[in-house]
Amino acid sequence: MRILLIEDDRRIREDLASALEAAGFVVDAVADGEEGWFQGDTESYGACVLDLGLPGMDGLAVLKRWREAGRDFPVLVLTARGTWSERVEGIDAGADDYLPKPFRIEELLARLRAIIRRSSGHSSALIRVGEAELDTRQMRLAVRGVPVALSRQEYRLVAYLMLNRGRVVPQQELAEHLQADHFERESNAVEVLVGRARRKLPAALIETRRGFGYLVPDEQVSVP
Repeated sequence: MRILLIEDDRRIREDLASALEAAGFVVDAVADGEEGWFQGDTESYGACVLDLGLPGMDGLAVLKRWREAGRDFPVLVLTARGTWSERVEGIDAGADDYLPKPFRIEELLARLRAIIRRSSGHSSALIRVGEAELDTRQMRLAVRGVPVALSRQEYRLVAYLMLNRGRVVPQQELAEHLQADHFERESNAVEVLVGRARRKLPAALIETRRGFGYLVPDEQVSVP
């Protein structure tokens, strides 16, 4: 999944980008509020980690402009100030969660995964579709209880489709959320990746809708 990170402190930004990438996300990292607002307004993101104290345009203004424009991706707000009134203002502006600095990376990742799950209609870190079970905390997929060895890109593909189960995901949207330096965004790159993943999965898990995209059918999901 493609994540937008907006943080002006270089060390924090680099540390967070590395941690997010290690957790399986594709990360676009920027340091300026104006640039961050433009990226979020024109590109497709699964979520955003947004610092409030930004140059160019403060994070609260960025968030308000996104929400006014109908940009509804989940946003995790970071701030060094962390007063209760500021937290209330951030939530009222459309933030999905709030994390004061300093924080532990593990907590940020847990909160980010949680708001992504909630935005997709899931309450548990375990997502089951038929015989397949996705563990978003451990970044693992199992079929009938047997772990499936997926590459990083295959995991990103399967996780994004399962999080969006019941919705046909266009090929271009998948390409945007799978982008990385080693991923060639050619016309058939997603098709090739889907083919590789399918060979490791139940035949009916990923459906192709010709001319539209790919679908994980909206089956009844049971969680522990």
